[in-house]
Amino acid sequence: MNTGLTHTSTLTVEDKHLASHIGSGDLEVLATPVMMALMENAAMLAVKDELEAGTTTVGGQISATHLKPTAKGQTIRATAVLTAIDRRKLTFKISASDENGLIGEGEHVRFIVDKEKFMGKLHLQHTC
Repeated sequence: MNTGLTHTSTLTVEDKHLASHIGSGDLEVLATPVMMALMENAAMLAVKDELEAGTTTVGGQISATHLKPTAKGQTIRATAVLTAIDRRKLTFKISASDENGLIGEGEHVRFIVDKEKFMGKLHLQHTC
């Protein structure tokens, strides 16, 4: 895996994506958590094909600004670019745009994990 890997995920804003619907605000505009989830999705997909069998990535940290509102019906595009690799830690530059330009940007960290071991941690929590 090398830095520079990139992916863009898209979403057309529907009622279920609005701040007023999910409870992160009371206006009928794209909710910040939805924008950030799309950014995470782009990062996950940027490296998915480079991972070893049985592994995936999980989000560890995200820091983003939401600069402008987006109305229902508009399409947003979230792009992630892999900027650093430190063993299992992957760092991405993330950004989101709508038809009027940049609406958000930031940084996202994901970790490469073994799917089985990671999910096994859930079973340990339930037995305690």
